[in-house]
Amino acid sequence: MQLTLGPVLYHWAPERWRDFHFRIADEAPVDAVVVGEAVCSKRTPFKQDHILAVVERLEAAGKRVLHASLILVSLPRERRQTRELMQAEAAEVEINDLSCLASIGARPFAVGPFVNVYNEGAAGFLARRGATRICLPPELPLSAVRAIAEALPRLAVEVFAFGKVPLAISARCYHARAHKLTKDHCRFVCEQDPDGMPVRTLDGAGFLSVNGVQTLSHGSASLLRDIPALRTAGVASLRLSPQDCDMVAVARLFRDVADGRLDPDNAESRLERLYPDVPLTNGFLHGAPGHLRLGADAGGRGERH
Repeated sequence: MQLTLGPVLYHWAPERWRDFHFRIADEAPVDAVVVGEAVCSKRTPFKQDHILAVVERLEAAGKRVLHASLILVSLPRERRQTRELMQAEAAEVEINDLSCLASIGARPFAVGPFVNVYNEGAAGFLARRGATRICLPPELPLSAVRAIAEALPRLAVEVFAFGKVPLAISARCYHARAHKLTKDHCRFVCEQDPDGMPVRTLDGAGFLSVNGVQTLSHGSASLLRDIPALRTAGVASLRLSPQDCDMVAVARLFRDVADGRLDPDNAESRLERLYPDVPLTNGFLHGAPGHLRLGADAGGRGERH
């Protein structure tokens, strides 16, 4: 079972973004890394001076590098950037918006978790268009994951296994609005929240996280205890979404559990210490509300966070 590090969804300072990937290249036991800006096209220029060095460092370390498209393509400059990425022959791309198919041609590609692949029919359509791997949406239950993997054995099926769960994308910037700014003059205030801006209910309970135009969960997915079931279901890779914690240590926990060197319960206890104050959840995989944390053999009830 492989490990994939997804793109950094948050707006980190350029040097921090670069150094994060340098350390991933040198120390993290991941097989593939997705780079680039997926959430907001206004953030793209901040990465331009470092992207080549990051890709070279990752590839020199033996990591497979995929280049992420935007999740929501709407503006003329975003359409142009997307078209240029799809036509860049040297780049292996991961599409996050179906508009990418208009310009990708006959090239093979990967599919990110932001494309609504909910069944075998949708996965089969993308496979016929050239998809070689698909990271399924994080809200799918294990039964759907298994059905897709069994129907398309040549397709590498990946699941979202760690990180705040992406729930929605919008043309409006919630971060800017919260700071009484407009999207066009946002001052990049999202950089102030490297793990997303917490949203709480009126009585103070954790509810969601805001990342610019993106809405994420309050808790973090953790499928450590579900790895045996995922392997049996035919899952080829686990996706780790970068958070504001030690992602090298997180990757090592998932690698050790996947390789049978570490007990899943022990690993999850360690993960709680690595990423404190953020509840761990896996409800979606068990066909339950996503904010729940359930046992590997759960039948729909478990700890509520």
